[in-house]
Amino acid sequence: MALQGPIPVTFAMVFPHGCYVVGEVEPVKDFDASAGGRFVQARDKQTGELVWQVAVMDGDPTLKPAQKTVAVKILAPVQPVPPAPMPGLPFTPVEFDGLTVTPYVNAAGRLAYSIKVREMHAPRTTAQTAPTTQTASKAPAGKDAA
Repeated sequence: MALQGPIPVTFAMVFPHGCYVVGEVEPVKDFDASAGGRFVQARDKQTGELVWQVAVMDGDPTLKPAQKTVAVKILAPVQPVPPAPMPGLPFTPVEFDGLTVTPYVNAAGRLAYSIKVREMHAPRTTAQTAPTTQTASKAPAGKDAA
């Protein structure tokens, strides 16, 4: 099979309704190397970069509450900083670049996905004019027409 290792995907494929930071960016522990109370941060097997993790809430309104929060692993040489909070919002909107997913079978025997990214940033905004009836009907609810 030609498809091996992490599968490259776009942000819109994984989070079509956007996502929001709901936790702190933390280093991921290398459980094999950490011993005797000594913490060793994990490194990505393919790139050698340090691995960080942040909890995000998926904006998809159809997900069950237990499915909404996922961990996103960030590969970076230094601790990534989430975008600044937006006034009036309880959670910080975020986007990621350089996404890959790796399917695996979790402890419950179900298919799950590990999400790794290269960059974290504030959502990009697009300049838009007042939507016409024609363009408004073509844009998905809650999304900017491109």
